[in-house]
Amino acid sequence: MFNTVLSAIPLTFALASSPPTPIESGLASFYDGVGRSGEMTCAHRTRAMGSIVAVTYRGRTVRCRVNDRGPFVKGRVIDLSVTAARALDMVDAGVVMVLLEGD
Repeated sequence: MFNTVLSAIPLTFALASSPPTPIESGLASFYDGVGRSGEMTCAHRTRAMGSIVAVTYRGRTVRCRVNDRGPFVKGRVIDLSVTAARALDMVDAGVVMVLLEGD
């Protein structure tokens, strides 16, 4: 009898999830950032420390871990480590327009 009572009660579960991280676009620069040499890291003003951000420039995409705050130059949305900037082939340009997507 106990099983029939439970099976007659509809159960609804809501999974807790964080809201999707917005897609951003804006100017990116690079710097000798915090972290070990060769890591693909970045500085962002508001994204959670340790979160992963996909940065796209001219069809190339790298995944960087946020490990610092910045950039503090008006109009820029992200500072990339030199390793990430090289992977995006943006070193010669210095400052470029990128697309950011959080994972």
